[in-house]
Parts: sequence; C-alpha cells; structure tokens
Amino acid sequence: MSGSVPASAVRAVAEAAARTERVVAALPRPPARVPEQRERATAAKNEARGARLALLRGHAQAVYDRLTDGRSVHLRLPELLAVAAENFPGLVPSADQMKEELARPQASKEGHEIDQGILLGALLRDPVAGPHLMDSMLRPTDRALRLLPEFRRTGVLQLDSVLLERRGTAAHLTMCRDDCLNAEDNQQVDDMETAVDLALLDPGVHVCLLRGGEMTHPRYRGRRVFSAGINLKSLHAGQISLVDFLLRRELGYIHKIVRGVLVEHEASWQSPTIEKPWVAAVDTFAIGGGCQLLMVFDRVLAAADSYLSLPAAQEGIVPGAGNFRLGRLAGGRISRQVVLWGRRIRATEPDAGLLLDEVVEPQELDAAVDVALERMDSPAVLTNRRMLNLAEEPPEAFRAYMAEFALQQALRLYSEDVIGKVGRFARAGRAR
Repeated sequence: MSGSVPASAVRAVAEAAARTERVVAALPRPPARVPEQRERATAAKNEARGARLALLRGHAQAVYDRLTDGRSVHLRLPELLAVAAENFPGLVPSADQMKEELARPQASKEGHEIDQGILLGALLRDPVAGPHLMDSMLRPTDRALRLLPEFRRTGVLQLDSVLLERRGTAAHLTMCRDDCLNAEDNQQVDDMETAVDLALLDPGVHVCLLRGGEMTHPRYRGRRVFSAGINLKSLHAGQISLVDFLLRRELGYIHKIVRGVLVEHEASWQSPTIEKPWVAAVDTFAIGGGCQLLMVFDRVLAAADSYLSLPAAQEGIVPGAGNFRLGRLAGGRISRQVVLWGRRIRATEPDAGLLLDEVVEPQELDAAVDVALERMDSPAVLTNRRMLNLAEEPPEAFRAYMAEFALQQALRLYSEDVIGKVGRFARAGRAR
C-alpha cells in the first residue's frame, strides 16, 4: 500500500542510525577490533537495521513514491540511493559515508552496503515499486545514448574492457581485459551495459555475439579467453560495489540481454522493449560470472578444450542469478554439484550439453559462430525467444529472486569467510 510515511518511523530510523554512528566512531577500525568491540558494533548496527526494516515493511511503496515523485521519474540504483539518503536520514548511508567507505579495503569497511541492500531488497519486493524499479534499470544509460550517434556512423567503439563492432547485421562484443583474463569489475560492468545498449539500439544490428578476446597473460598468450569471473583482487581492495557491480550487472546489462532495452520506438505498441537474439562463444573457460552469463544466451557455442565452472561456495558469494537459472537448465542435482561442490564441467562431457548447444574443435569455432549468427538473424527467432524467456523466466519470479539477492549478497560481501578468502587470494597473487 502507498500513502504517507509515518514521521515517527522516519524519526526512529534517524535516531537509531545516529546512535550507531556514535558507537562505531568510538571504536578502532574493523580489523583492529577485539571480539568484545566487534560485538558492540554489531549490536548497534543491528538496532539501526531493525528500525529500517520496521519502516520498510509497511511503507516501502510510500518511500519509493516519495523518492520518484509518485513514480513519475525513473531513477537508476545510484540515483535512487542518493535521493533516499537526502529524504530519509539514516535509512541508507550518506554520500560522505559511502565516499569514505569505498576508499577502504574490504576488510576495513563498516558494511554500509548492507543498509543499501536492505532498502533495495524491500523496494524490489514491493508489488508496485519493484516492477517500476526493474523497468528503470532496463532503460538505456546516458553514456550509451551519448555514444549512439557515433557508433551508428562508424560501427566501431573501443571501451576500456569491451570492443563493440558491427559486422554486417551482427554486433560483435569482444571482452578484452587481457590484464586479468576478462575478470569482471565495476568498469567492466559499465562497459558491458554500454555495449549491450548500443547493440540493442542500433537498427542496423539484428543479432549479437559475445566472445572473449586474445590474452597477453603468459599462460594464455595469443588465446581467446571468455571470462575468469569476478576480479577477486578488486574485491579485496574494496573496489567491487554492491550497487555498481553486483546489482547493476544483474538488473542492467544481463537483464537487458533477456528482456531488451526499454525505450520509446516505432513498434512500442507491439513490445515496450527492443530485443535481439544473442549468441555466446566460449574459448578456454567460462568461470563464475562468465558461466552465469551463458545461461541467458539463445545459443551457446564452445571449443572442445574449454570448461565451465561456478565456484560460488569456494569464493563465498552468491553467483548472481546463477542459482535462479542453473536449476532450470541443468537440474537440481547438477546445480548443487556446480555451485556447492565446485564441480568443473568440461565441454566434451555429456552434462555440458545442458548448458552448451554446440561443441566444436577450437579451429572450427569461428565458422560455427558465422553459421549461428546467420541462422539467428530471423524475425521468427526474435519473437520465439521472447516467448521462451517469458515462459522460462517470468518477470515476477526474477524480481522476487533479486529482492532476496540484494540483501543476501550484501551480507556475503562483509562476511568473515569472504574477507579471509579474498585476502589470501591477494597475498598469493603478490607472492607470485
């Protein structure tokens, strides 16, 4: 239900947040706290989070309506949180708090992103606010709209981590972070969403391909690599954001691959979004987030010497919407083997057929890509993939998953086991 937000609940949140800040300010930074000090900080934070949840349980829609002027404006996640910090003191961290927090390594942060996850989870869960927020995240980014005229003219755009090329009627998106084997970070998510927007908005593009570029890493020099998953070094350094990476990735470019980009166009009366078929080609490996990506593509090709893995339990975090999609594709048993046990699936294994459409020898992958792009460039493919996605991944089911994900992933980011694991990974990297 909408209506007004009770002033008493707003005041309770602000007062609880202020008390928490006073307690935390009197303590050492998180890594230096003794157990008793950690317990004191946790108790204070839990009190404030209880007040936030009490406000949001019955008034999430009213909060959202105030932030979006009665749903008359579409705010992306960062803008929504900024407006929330101004309108509801203590509900989410302030801009100054987040600036200070984001400058610290993960182990030294206070966990303010958990409070962002509380708000975003409540808004996504609301039956009115949630769909509006999902639609807001399907809109093209300002960056893409600025770059669209130049891309339509040249057909080429080189971003920091993605090369976008229009070849005939196909958009080729090549992930080119050769410094880290296409491991994902905030910059890569920004570049990918920009490239996906442009591929969808360009009327000269009918079908899209995602593939990894050639690497300069000594072990893989000259070979294409699809993706090494999340950049754990960036996570250790505190540079993987809940909002700009983990949530934007799922609600932004990956969801746009599934649903399309939401924009006014000449056929809006037929469909509010512009959609296109998507093909993925896997060279070498698709680990973690790379494996998650494959689950939304319409056709997935792979080299016979490649493999897939989703080592979520080993990393300690939730593998995006992988838990939501993997069971549908591969079944519950294999999902648990992959996610909980760390099973690696090689492209030539029989079970790989549940995730891959075609496996060819590495030297034949280019030709297989050409055939796939030609066959997928069809109006009938476009309509049928829309209906398949609607049946297989209903928007309401995806929204419910993301509402829970917003909080659970935030909690995982600040759990002791994750901080310990990424710390060991970073130390091992320095030792090498």
